[in-house]
Amino acid sequence: MSTKNWVKTASVMLCLSTSIAAHADIKIGALYPLSGSLALLGDESYRGVEIAVAERNAAGGLKGEQIKLLKADAVDAGQAVGAARKLTSVENVIAVFGSYSSALSFAATQVTELAGVPYFELGAVSDNITERDMKYVMRSNPTARNFAEGTISAITQIVGPSLKIDPKQLKIAIIHEDALYGTTIAGFQKQLAQEQGLNVVEVLPYSAKAVDLSSLILRLKGAQADVVLQTSYQNDTTLFFRQIREAGYTPKAVIGAGGGYSMQDTVKVVGVENMEGVLDVDFPQFQTNEKGAPGISAFAKAYKDRFGSEPRSGHSLINYVGAKVFLDAMEKSQSLEGDAIRASVASVDIPVGATAAGIGAKFGENGQNQRANTAIMQWQDGVLKTVYPEAAAVTKARFSDQP
Repeated sequence: MSTKNWVKTASVMLCLSTSIAAHADIKIGALYPLSGSLALLGDESYRGVEIAVAERNAAGGLKGEQIKLLKADAVDAGQAVGAARKLTSVENVIAVFGSYSSALSFAATQVTELAGVPYFELGAVSDNITERDMKYVMRSNPTARNFAEGTISAITQIVGPSLKIDPKQLKIAIIHEDALYGTTIAGFQKQLAQEQGLNVVEVLPYSAKAVDLSSLILRLKGAQADVVLQTSYQNDTTLFFRQIREAGYTPKAVIGAGGGYSMQDTVKVVGVENMEGVLDVDFPQFQTNEKGAPGISAFAKAYKDRFGSEPRSGHSLINYVGAKVFLDAMEKSQSLEGDAIRASVASVDIPVGATAAGIGAKFGENGQNQRANTAIMQWQDGVLKTVYPEAAAVTKARFSDQP
């Protein structure tokens, strides 16, 4: 081949290569527990990301290119490490969304941090995730401390006043699954209760895989606990309610910290009448005042249009809102390199009450959203309704023995 023809051929190949590269999809990972015991809420969380990415692609994509969302399943920390390695070193994603479970997030982020790939946590709550001096870990959702603060507020602002009882006179029991999620929230609950002079009579951990909580319930009954705070997943939530019925134990109030307490599937198993009046502190759910969460109705419609059903919990909503925040930041970023993305996220400034989940967005040096907050809901007539704060409330709390 002559030099002239070789140069011409090389030029054509370079143009073709450039054209292909210009139209290549931008790859972003999504690491969630999509099988195993956490699959239901893991899948619900992933659905929120899926909707956010679909909306972004419909609006032209990210920096003019379509986003390819790469789903990765992990049921434990070991699988999370493996999935994160594949996403970063084989798939070469520019970022990873995750992951609902604190244990999975804690493991996966150690891999992405070493790879210099931003990890956007949208749902795991353990405070430790953003307290490890990691540069590329950013979280949009509330933390375990926020959940604990919400449960204590539920006692002081709702249960005590509604029953016309001084909250300090109530006997409080804290029960929790004994992994990172439950242990962290329970630790903050005990600390905050003591700071406010509340009377904690029991702190009882248990395995989320337990098939019998009867001895724990006997302890609660023996301590005459008026209020039970439970941090749990779905299976242990339903087990607890079944066995307190069998034991004839009826505390004045039960307050859940998210997880199984937020799911319609839990009500189906436990029964509407048995969940009536139960309080739940969690990410904002769908019975929330639009004034405090603009866009929540539009999201619920988009969810139903895409999946053919009502949202199963607020996990899809909080993941959707967080994903939108980070996608918007990436769109405004000078480039899609890790440092540029981190700098763009640091400049985000969204006031509380300006998103569909009611949260705002302002990220601290540790990558934690300082404007993330929980809401207090109550199961009323089979529907989880927001009762606090007032700006987001759709009704007032009510109790069967309310004077």
